[in-house]
Amino acid sequence: MEEIIIELKNISIGYGKKIIAENINVEICENDYIGLVGPNGAGKTTLLHTLLGILSPIKGELIKDQLRFGYVPQRDTVQPLLPYNVFDVVMMGRYPLMKTLQRPKDNDINIVKECLTKVGISHLENQLYNNLSGGQRQRTLIARALAVEPDILILDEPTNGMDTPSHHSLLTLINQLHKDKHLTIILVSHLLSDVANGVNKLILLDENYFQFGKIEDVLSEDNLKKAYSSDFIVRKINNEYIITSK
Repeated sequence: MEEIIIELKNISIGYGKKIIAENINVEICENDYIGLVGPNGAGKTTLLHTLLGILSPIKGELIKDQLRFGYVPQRDTVQPLLPYNVFDVVMMGRYPLMKTLQRPKDNDINIVKECLTKVGISHLENQLYNNLSGGQRQRTLIARALAVEPDILILDEPTNGMDTPSHHSLLTLINQLHKDKHLTIILVSHLLSDVANGVNKLILLDENYFQFGKIEDVLSEDNLKKAYSSDFIVRKINNEYIITSK
């Protein structure tokens, strides 16, 4: 049985005194691959920020070990960067691990190069970040998160706004990172089929509804209707979930 590394006990999340969602109970274990889904405004990003320590729970108890997080925010929230090349952007992931004014050492350089290789963009290391395509930028941001050498990788809507080939290519990369590195991953997406066919556990979040558990236990037409206030059809064909709205 995998070790529990984060526990959320009866957590309420929000900003200031404004509660967005409450009664959240989650146990995150080593090697989990968790999908986080719910309608717009349900509090998905707020929950991520609470896990990362950017926000404090309004109520409840958040228990976590000394963990290192790699965070990939929504791409459209990342401001255009100064004229940094891809290598420099990924190296930014190493800076929090260095002493003040310390220059990158050979180990830092090697880790950055390894991360570029893992996400398939080592050939772009000298290209300016601002000149990249959307898919290439997203791979750069994932490499930056991996350069932290994280215990948990958190991705907020990583495929948002991508064309179909880039979309599927990036999902394949994320799934492979989990498989190859046994890395704990939390993936947020508004596309239910993307999440359902990669993760092994699911958080279903809405203002007045919450479910967490194994994908096969949580992903039901009844649960989706309660969370989204819409009717869905959930089918499994050739071991793949097909989710459509009625």
